Amino acid sequence: MYASAQWNGGMSFTGTARSGFEVKLGADPSVGGANDGFRPLELMGVSLAACTAMDVISILTKKRQDVTDFSVQVDVDQAKTMPYVYTQIRVKYIVTGKNIDPAAVARAIELSAEKYCPASAMLEKAAPIEHSYEIIEA
Repeated sequence: MYASAQWNGGMSFTGTARSGFEVKLGADPSVGGANDGFRPLELMGVSLAACTAMDVISILTKKRQDVTDFSVQVDVDQAKTMPYVYTQIRVKYIVTGKNIDPAAVARAIELSAEKYCPASAMLEKAAPIEHSYEIIEA
């Protein structure tokens, strides 16, 4: 993997990766930023959400679950002092569909957390991760 951050002036950057996609990064005005992009630590949360979401939806599809909507929410507690590291991570999966099997959802989450998601494996070394899910009948 390769990634870079190109300075755009002030506290504004454009992040890129070998895939060629770009993401705007910025900082809060209280630290000299222009509030014009993701904060770097926010992207870590988004990375975790997307990584585990891709695993779980793939597994649920293979298990022939009739999912009609799906989202993953990541909520993080951070240390109160610099460098504001993550101290607790909560990941909630919201699965909407018809006759969704709770055991299939729980197993998909377990497989993502313990086997497939590198973002989860890396972040878990820094802070405990708690998983929960909600099933909504469509």
